[in-house]
Amino acid sequence: MKVLITGANRGLGLSLVETGLKRGHVIFAGVRSVADRDITQLQELKKVFEGQLRILHIDVTNEKSVIEAAKAVKFTDQYVDIIINNAAILNERDKTIEELDIAETLKALDTNTVGPIRVIKHFLPLIRNGATTDSTSSQSIINISSEAGSLTNAYAGDYPYGLSKVALNMLTEKLKKYLMEEDIQILSIHPGWMSTDMGGKKAPKKPMDTALNIWNLLENPIHNSSEAFAFFDDELNRMEI
Repeated sequence: MKVLITGANRGLGLSLVETGLKRGHVIFAGVRSVADRDITQLQELKKVFEGQLRILHIDVTNEKSVIEAAKAVKFTDQYVDIIINNAAILNERDKTIEELDIAETLKALDTNTVGPIRVIKHFLPLIRNGATTDSTSSQSIINISSEAGSLTNAYAGDYPYGLSKVALNMLTEKLKKYLMEEDIQILSIHPGWMSTDMGGKKAPKKPMDTALNIWNLLENPIHNSSEAFAFFDDELNRMEI
């Protein structure tokens, strides 16, 4: 399969790239910066998995950047099978509602919610190309969400991040309705609390474990399910739909 992963140069994104390459897939690794210091690990993977990895400049907050990336993929590969919207920021963590920087709040919404909208807007035609070009592949759009976006388990704090993930979950629901006649798996995934730059060192879960679970889901899609959410349990390391 041909898979686009945003935020691919570290954390869960990098683990998803590495796991996908090991499983024989073609990966388009979307990164905000293509400076050597920011993509060192991706460049090392590119040497090992020659011909499987393309590194793309994609700033999800810049629609022109997304458009150019989509054009580049269409020119070289004609289609993608899967979009994984992984790029996100976590800011204003310890701020009360009275202390929130509104500009920073809008920045989180722009990256975490509107960013995936931009990516889907311009890459959905390439997913449709995949459905007609390679009948053996499965098409999916995966939004990496968070339990912070749960309404039933809401907590004080993390206002920008939580709000952006609630909106991302609604995007998933709307996409599922919009694409219900097409054989495309649409899911929001809560990946669990992972030990990454965002999750911190105290997190109990390794991003590679979550990446393995996500790839199992991608290779064994649940197209006919009415559910739009997947949850990876932190302790049991399993998926519950």
